This record gives sequence, structure tokens and C-alpha cells, in this order.
Amino acid sequence: MILVTGATGFVGRALCAALIRSGSIRIAVRNTAGESPADGVDVVRGELSATADWSAAMAGVVAVVHCAARVHVMNDDAVDPLAEFRRINVEGSLQLARQAAAAGVRRFVFLSSIKVNGEQTDPGRPFTADQAPGPLDPYGISKMEAEAALRALARETGMAVVIIRPPLVYGPAVKGNFLAMMRALWRGIPLPLGAVTANRRSLVALDNLVDLIVTCIAHPAAANQTFLVSDAEDLSTAALLRRMGQALGRPARLLPVPVGILRLAATLLGRPGIAQRLCGSLEVDIDKTRHLLGWSPPLSVDQGLQRTAAHWMTAPQSARR
Repeated sequence: MILVTGATGFVGRALCAALIRSGSIRIAVRNTAGESPADGVDVVRGELSATADWSAAMAGVVAVVHCAARVHVMNDDAVDPLAEFRRINVEGSLQLARQAAAAGVRRFVFLSSIKVNGEQTDPGRPFTADQAPGPLDPYGISKMEAEAALRALARETGMAVVIIRPPLVYGPAVKGNFLAMMRALWRGIPLPLGAVTANRRSLVALDNLVDLIVTCIAHPAAANQTFLVSDAEDLSTAALLRRMGQALGRPARLLPVPVGILRLAATLLGRPGIAQRLCGSLEVDIDKTRHLLGWSPPLSVDQGLQRTAAHWMTAPQSARR
């Protein structure tokens, strides 16, 4: 039996669909009205906290995949964002892991974030799995602290911990900025990003991330390791938009506005982070993942974009607005 937390989230749903085909799973969801777990699957409900009781959920479980988290938010209205991230992502995760270890669970797979490494990379110097962390925001700090606490627990208890740090994840039913870019391309809106050709961004298709998670549940070499993941092809912002446009069957209308002007405009608008995400680089090195696990991403970038676009284009019109 495999226990999956965050089973109704973007990654959790896709992971559960893959695991249901291959074995017995139990899913954990919040005590929130309106959530719809998969039919015929064992379900437990609970909130991540320092006092949560997961003992009943651990019965017969051999591995836990922990996807649930307080995720990165653009406009956080918490009085103390770091404290709120720590409450759920550190204290809640550690409580879950402690009870997993006490119940004899053999492996705990933790979905972390590339934000543990940092926010940007220099040209030709991608992040690696084992370099010193450098998180800059409360979300990244909380994930780093959770990782450290889980490693310490692994040393104390013998339960193997596996940490996966994905960059931007895209795929069917994606939301956020990726969805906004698809909508703009579909509508033929000119985007001032044609000159953003020198940066490089790593991203990972949802199917590729799920494939790695499934691999890490059982692979002997994954125990007590940290892995980075990507589609193994890094793209400039302009290249990504053009290839996304191809997947949608729409030309990308990109205006060649100089990068310096884009950065200045973002700064004047009080949104320098947007310029960094659009114009800066964030590359990850997946050599360790490849060599230690013998793993390669099953989908190419273009295949991932085609699946994402196909799902979006077949969705009801109301869902594409």
C-alpha cells in the first residue's frame, strides 16, 4: 500500500492515476468540502499540522509520497508568511514522517522545490542536486528546512527518505502563468518577449515528474538521495513561447522589446520578480538522476507541450477563459 498526500492537487491527481494502474494506494485529502477523491480508492482525511494523528492512515503502508504543501503564492496575505509556511511544510511534514517511521513505513518520498536551490542560475552553471541550498523566499526556506528535518529523521529511524526538487511543472490542467501564456498565444495577443533569447529555463512535463516519482518509490539507489528533474532540454522564453504556439496551432506573435527595457518596466511597476522569471535563467542538471537511477524523461518538451495544449483545447469553452 502506498499513501499519497495532496492527492487532489495538480501533481497528486496525475500520480494517483499512474499508481492506481499498478497497485494499491491510499490517498490523503484535507477536511475540505467539495473535494472528490477517485472512486474506489481508500481515502483518509486530515490536515498537515504538528499534532495531526496519521496512525490509522499508516496501516499496511510501505511507502508515502508526500505531495501536499502550502504552495508558493504571489500575493501572500499572511501576517507572518514564513511562520505559516513552516507550520505546514516543516512541522506538518515532519509529523507525518515521524508517524510513518513509527509505523514501519520503509520509504518516504518528499516533493520539494527547485526554490531550495535558489531563484536563478548564471549562464552555463545549472543547479545541481547536492550543492549548498540558497532559498530566497519563505516557501523555499520552508522546503529547505523540511528537507533537513526529514534527513535527520531518516538517520534516526532508518526510514529511507527521497527528495525530488522539480522546477516549473506543466501539463494537462496546468494553471498559473503557464495557462496565462497559453491563453495569450491562442488569442493572438502580441507579447513583448521576442528578444528574450539568451536565457535558459528548465521545466518538467507532469508525466515526466510522475514517472520519476514512481521510480523513486522502489528504486534501491534512490534511498536517502536528492534528485533534480527536468525535460532534459532547456529553452529561452522566446523559444518556449514559439514551441507552445506550435503545439496550439497558433503563431507566437512576439515583439522584440530589448530585455533591458523589460526589466526597467517591471522595476518601475514594482514587479521585478516577473522580469526575472521571464528574462532570467534557471537551469537544472539532471545527470545525477540519470546516472544513479538510469532514468530519462519519457516525454520530450514538444510531446509535453502537445499533451498540455491538446487537453486545454478540448476543455469546455468556459474553462479556457
